[in-house]
Amino acid sequence: MLTGNALIADIDGARLEPGELAFWWLGQHSFILKLGASVIYVDPFLSPHPERLVPSLISAGQMAHAHLVLGTHDHGDHIDRESWPEIARAGRATFGVPDLVREGIIQDLRFPAERIFGLDDGTTVTSEGIRITGVAGAHEHLDRDLETGRHPWLGYVIEGNGCRVYHAGDTIKYEGLETRVKQHLPIDLALLPINGRDAPRTARGIIGNMTYQEAVDLAGAIKPRLSVPAHYDMFAGNLEDPKNFVDFLDVKFPGLRVHVCRYGEKVQLDGRKENHETT
Repeated sequence: MLTGNALIADIDGARLEPGELAFWWLGQHSFILKLGASVIYVDPFLSPHPERLVPSLISAGQMAHAHLVLGTHDHGDHIDRESWPEIARAGRATFGVPDLVREGIIQDLRFPAERIFGLDDGTTVTSEGIRITGVAGAHEHLDRDLETGRHPWLGYVIEGNGCRVYHAGDTIKYEGLETRVKQHLPIDLALLPINGRDAPRTARGIIGNMTYQEAVDLAGAIKPRLSVPAHYDMFAGNLEDPKNFVDFLDVKFPGLRVHVCRYGEKVQLDGRKENHETT
């Protein structure tokens, strides 16, 4: 497992031909994508937390190489408000968030408005040569702001270097999700939450996501080149075993490929196969 400057060097050293991508998992729903020369962080959760089980692999100050930082929704393990100002100071990254929360972040964090753009369901922004489209999420409920109709929970379809990635954000599998994602086929890489939901967690105020069965069904519907389970490891009261996802996918959709990440592991996809380069 690589951490700190060694992980940054691994990312910077990845050389990708057109049609190739690489990614690294930081735990929870935090991923680093490299599309061509562009480095994109999605939901980087870096701040210390007394209940986190996985220490941060990097610090905000080490993210000077980031071109884009995307947050899917305004929860601390997705839009890490403690870390974002330091990430902004460290380099020149542009930030993307649900448009519903953009003004609040600018005001609360005194964030530079010119460096943060907003997205909503079906809207597309091209930044740093990367095309990002919002896909409505249902973090248990398909919520919308009553006045503006904007969505607080998003997933993102991220396109660059001839590749297309779907990061689902936090969501359940609701009616209409498949249709939304299928508008962007083919998908090379799908990053899907599997931690599920239940009465004890709801009673404790933990908002749920897809069960591993629902995530498998979504993968079967959109048929990405590679499916990756996520959001199952960070907090003791909100865990799932990724083997359940793998086993169910293998039985129900045996033609689909799946990979369970290790922290700080480089995974590279080219036009023919996936290569797992463990470092």
